[in-house]
Amino acid sequence: MAASTRLTGPRTRLQNAALGIGTVFFLLGILGFIPGVTSNYGSLGLAGPGSGALLLGVFQVSVLLNAVHLVFGLAGVLMARTHPQARNFLIYGGVAYLLLWLYGFLAGDTTPANFLPANNADDWLHLALGLAMIALAITLAARGPAVPAGVGSSDSSNRPGSPSNDVAEPAPTPDLKEHYENP
Repeated sequence: MAASTRLTGPRTRLQNAALGIGTVFFLLGILGFIPGVTSNYGSLGLAGPGSGALLLGVFQVSVLLNAVHLVFGLAGVLMARTHPQARNFLIYGGVAYLLLWLYGFLAGDTTPANFLPANNADDWLHLALGLAMIALAITLAARGPAVPAGVGSSDSSNRPGSPSNDVAEPAPTPDLKEHYENP
C-alpha cells in the first residue's frame, strides 16, 4: 500500500487540515443545539427561514442546518484518515460551500426557497469557507504526502534496526553465466 493511502503513520498537513475543519464543523453542529451559545434558541425551527435561532448571535441555524454541520464534520474527520480522501474532502467540501454561498444569495433571506436557512452573515462565511478549503487542498496537496522517516534521507533513523530498515533485502540474483561455465 502506498504511503499516501496508509491509515497509520504520521498525518500529512493536508490530513491535519481536513481533520481540523471536520472537527470544527462537528462542534458547530453540536453548539447549534445549545441554548446560550445559540441565541433565540426557543425559535429554533426544523428548517426554513422561519427559524429565528442564531449561532453565536450571528449565524442563522435550524435543526436541519445543525444536522448538516454534524454530518459534514463527521465526513471530514473520517476522510482525514488518508491523504487522497482528505484532499477530496477539502476540494468537494469547498465547492459545496461555494454552491451554498451562491444558493444563499439567489434564494434570499426570507423566501421559502431558503430552506437551510442562511442569512447574510452565513452567505459571507460560506464564501470564505469554500475558498479557504479549496486553497488548503491545492496548496497542501501540491506538497504531496509525507515521506516516511528514514526513506531517502541520511538521518539517524536510517541506521540498521530502525523501523524504516526492517524490510528484508532482496536475495542476490545468482550469476547464471558463472554457474554454467564452472560446473
